[in-house]
Amino acid sequence: MASFKLPLAPFWASPFRPFCALGMAYGILLMALWVAAQSGYADLPHGALAPRLWHGHEMMFGFAGAIICATVLTALPGWAHTPELRGAPLACLVALWLAGRAAFLGIAWLPPLVVIVADGGLYVALLALLAPQLWRVANRYYLLLLPVFAGMLAGDVLFLTGHAGIGLMASLYSIVLLYALKGGVFAPVFTGNHLRATGRGVQAPFLLPLEVAAILAVVALAAADLAGAPQRWRATAALLAFSVHAVRLLRWQGWKVRDTPLLWTMHVGYAWMVLAFLLRGLGDVGVEAAGHAWLHAFTVGALGSMMLGLMTRVALRHTGRPLVLPSAIVAAYLLIQVAAVIRVAGAMTDSAVLPVALAGAAWVAAFAIYLACFGSVLVSPSLPRVAVSPLAADAQPLRRGAAR
Repeated sequence: MASFKLPLAPFWASPFRPFCALGMAYGILLMALWVAAQSGYADLPHGALAPRLWHGHEMMFGFAGAIICATVLTALPGWAHTPELRGAPLACLVALWLAGRAAFLGIAWLPPLVVIVADGGLYVALLALLAPQLWRVANRYYLLLLPVFAGMLAGDVLFLTGHAGIGLMASLYSIVLLYALKGGVFAPVFTGNHLRATGRGVQAPFLLPLEVAAILAVVALAAADLAGAPQRWRATAALLAFSVHAVRLLRWQGWKVRDTPLLWTMHVGYAWMVLAFLLRGLGDVGVEAAGHAWLHAFTVGALGSMMLGLMTRVALRHTGRPLVLPSAIVAAYLLIQVAAVIRVAGAMTDSAVLPVALAGAAWVAAFAIYLACFGSVLVSPSLPRVAVSPLAADAQPLRRGAAR
């Protein structure tokens, strides 16, 4: 009997292909719906949920969840040497993501248990898949991915069992932790590679105490916030996180790569997270407007910038293409900064509809540009060229067959 073959075989050759394509498309759809709903031109299928909670859930678990899968599942084989997911097993994970989206769209009609099982199934599968693989990896650092996905699962279950606010915050802090973990590796490593290749310097040395402090600062802030600690405790935790991560960012010498969009977008994205910590702390010491803005500084500025930068690099490098950016992608990077500035400024001035519409339009345009530039790449075979390690300079060869 002939073996079953998935259609569009290249699409299932690596996790970034389906998860990036679907995640980007869904992010565009969600933001367009949100802008239309806020402007009075459409209704969200939010059921009994407040519209902002429906929007927050799908941006977190739908859009961000897909891009996180694209990033983590594609990076681990190259960095931690875990088996690469492809073919039918990858299609099953994508089906779980799609089932979650379908269930949440039908939240007003489906039994709650069905929605919980369908929407949480992806994170259960990820934990079951990654736990044994990461346990065998010599570098125990990678085990920190497990509490990230566990936090996403816990946040989703809390949300769907009537604790929407704390559920969203639990998942948000899980993503912040992942951002600190992975952004704190990708940005300095890729920057150091470029600095060496161009003769501008070397990568900042790894300081274990600082790295541990950066992660613990995020955990402390999350614990204080989720536990409902007094404001002064939350402010202290947030300002400590701001200080530690600001030092971390400055050590990476991002100003030396300001002429390289693929790198500066990662540094600017991390700077948005640093600003988010500052705004969070200021909100807890009485600057109410700052407390409203910190969420958008992270979700629009930090996540938007890093996702576009990483997915550009992955789409090029992991399909055997050189890291040469279409000029339109640079415009997309700039549009995300415009969206973040408008959204944060709007939150701080308590302006509602117009900043949401303008920021949303810039967001949609940025991710639409990405799909226009790389959509065909995601469904096409990789080019027959030698791949490059994410740990090496861009011109340095790696073992054959790593590109997908």
